[in-house]
Amino acid sequence: MFWQLLFAGLAIGSIYALVALGFVLIYKASGCLNFAQGEFLLLGAYVALTLVTAYKVPFLPAVALTLGVAILVGLMVERLVLRPLIGEPIIAVIMVTLGLSVLMRGVFQAFWGTDTRVFPPIFPQEPITLCGVSISAVYLWSLGLALLLLFLLTLFFKYTTTGIAMRAVADDQQASLSVGINVKRIFGLTWAIAAVVAAVGGILLGNINGVNASLAALGLKVLPVVILGGLESIPGAVVGGFIIGLLESFVGGYLDPLVGGGLREVVPFIVLLLVLLVRPYGLFGEEIIERV
Repeated sequence: MFWQLLFAGLAIGSIYALVALGFVLIYKASGCLNFAQGEFLLLGAYVALTLVTAYKVPFLPAVALTLGVAILVGLMVERLVLRPLIGEPIIAVIMVTLGLSVLMRGVFQAFWGTDTRVFPPIFPQEPITLCGVSISAVYLWSLGLALLLLFLLTLFFKYTTTGIAMRAVADDQQASLSVGINVKRIFGLTWAIAAVVAAVGGILLGNINGVNASLAALGLKVLPVVILGGLESIPGAVVGGFIIGLLESFVGGYLDPLVGGGLREVVPFIVLLLVLLVRPYGLFGEEIIERV
């Protein structure tokens, strides 16, 4: 049981890390928490599911088309909704993302309803034996694909010109403008990448648990991951995702049967409260000291 819970926790944690990465990117670039991140995840799951089931598109082309839709929606949201709010109080921007979350969820329910839908068998159905324990193949595939995407994004931010420009804008927008970086373009790219990583997370989770409107609640569940790792830290998002995923898995496996269930849903927020009390800026966040 231990190994099953371990691999399940790592798989879910890697998906949490992907979604948390979108939170961190947007926060670093604009100082805003995007509370519609869960809806971007739901968008990816529903679009891919519709392409595969209704239009019989093979899975990989369906994923590519879904990522294209996610990029388009991310760019549209930044250009039409967020860019007009540049210079406004940050609370106004946060409230707009909350409104966007409600709007997107309502649109999705109008198009796809609230019933749970499942992907046709895509990953191998035969369990894989590791350490003498049978593990569902979908967990291992999800873990591997999520880790691959996180690795590619790390290379992108560290070695590409655009990735370095995004890091520069996150550190200092005024200095970036002074050296000729197009900050508005970087904002749009940031939202596009955040939408893409959320869409990938939605596709992977949809293959594990099925797709329904409750999948969007993951956006709120990932908030403890972001706080734990540190709002400004990309490595923190990855580490925080794995910690929360493993905690959920082990609590669900060992403690839920003792208390009648439901504890795994509460654990991330207990961790959030403890982190805020002990280390408010997270494990890898920067402690900001203001001097007057």
